[in-house]
Amino acid sequence: MTKELVTTKKIGILMGGLSSERDISMRSGLAVYQALQELGYNSVPIDAGKDLVNTLKKEKVKLVFLALHGGIGENGAIQGLLEVMRIPYTGSGIMASAVAMDKEASKKIFSYHGLPVPPFVVVQRSVSGVRRSGKDSKTQTQNSELKTGFDMPWVVKPAEEGSSIGISIVKDGNSLTGALDKAFQFGSRAIIEKFIEGPEVHIGILGSRVLGGVEVKPSLEFYNYEAKYTSGLTEYIIPPGIDEAIYEKAKDTALKAYTALCCSGATRVDLKIDAQGIPYVLEVNTLPGMTGTSLFPKIAQSAGMSFKDLIEEIIKIAVKEAKE
Repeated sequence: MTKELVTTKKIGILMGGLSSERDISMRSGLAVYQALQELGYNSVPIDAGKDLVNTLKKEKVKLVFLALHGGIGENGAIQGLLEVMRIPYTGSGIMASAVAMDKEASKKIFSYHGLPVPPFVVVQRSVSGVRRSGKDSKTQTQNSELKTGFDMPWVVKPAEEGSSIGISIVKDGNSLTGALDKAFQFGSRAIIEKFIEGPEVHIGILGSRVLGGVEVKPSLEFYNYEAKYTSGLTEYIIPPGIDEAIYEKAKDTALKAYTALCCSGATRVDLKIDAQGIPYVLEVNTLPGMTGTSLFPKIAQSAGMSFKDLIEEIIKIAVKEAKE
């Protein structure tokens, strides 16, 4: 008996693009394309280059599976283009994508909703000053000593990047300038946040349903780009090796973060658990990786969902939301 497909529309898998995560996006896209081919869907892989509009028209794409990571693929820009072209797509909408990609904006929304985030300040390259988060917002001049209000170590990261690109751990003042210079390679704003000691847990959410989580234990200093995408450099513990009550609290916090940003589809929420068992939201990934080493497929598998089942469920959500 032939399996009934979720949709007969031609699916374009957008991957690659121009962001710093291009290589990972290509790997995600090809994995998705292979799964769709095996499932019997009419699909085509598309490298999201400069002539994207004409390519989508030429290929007569009626539904887009977004396998882009970072940059315009994940910050709402591509989502806006597809909205204008009236092509349904997988993942979150324009607003959720844009806010989730902007770590300053998303942290402020999480704080508004009472969700724990590490203490942080924002450094603006063009102004060379610091803008504090919260009621005591103030700007410091370029020549004044940087004061964050929290102890080192600090995590310095670009305000708008993913896959831990441009991130540094700062343990003393001497390494701060280099860390900021590294972060500023990817934008005009950098986040300096307090490093939370404790387990790192990632929670997978699919269509408002929490699938589960994974604890990551990198052999490197932290879970950076190399640790994420090099086989053997990270230990994955499923389910996380933390207290059950704390795990449930982490899942609840992740779902609230997902809801606060109005996310949709497959989403991964990254958290750090401190010594008191408080789960701090680090960021929300609206287009999580779909490679062989990616966390979301691992979480889905632990919930009894094969990779092909996962891809089909993501499409099902997109088709359903397009009709609403």
